[in-house]
Amino acid sequence: MEKVSLKDKLARITEMWSPTIVGELNGQYVKLVKFADEYVWHKHDVEDEMFYVIDGRLNIELRDRTIELHPGEFFVVPHGVEHKPVAVTPCSVMLFEPATTLNTGDAEANQWTRKPDELDRL
Repeated sequence: MEKVSLKDKLARITEMWSPTIVGELNGQYVKLVKFADEYVWHKHDVEDEMFYVIDGRLNIELRDRTIELHPGEFFVVPHGVEHKPVAVTPCSVMLFEPATTLNTGDAEANQWTRKPDELDRL
């Protein structure tokens, strides 16, 4: 049991769109990730996904609207809902999601796809 400094952990992350595990609780991973530009449209069939913005600005595009997130705000994307994260400015985000969650969900495998057992841990 040790405290976690988000600032220190984020300073060690250099690759965009590459979730890094910084904690685990109740079958959930706490992940930090840096975003720039756009991700891909995808959904998670059984997992909800929480995006908490630490710094920068993030939009979560849904098929019928866009959720604008600023530092200190979060949004939970329910399972089954198509979404596309878009970094309005480069941003740092904390994710809470089940340990089994594939970061690209049902999207075709691409350069950002990381299976849960392939994620870095800090």
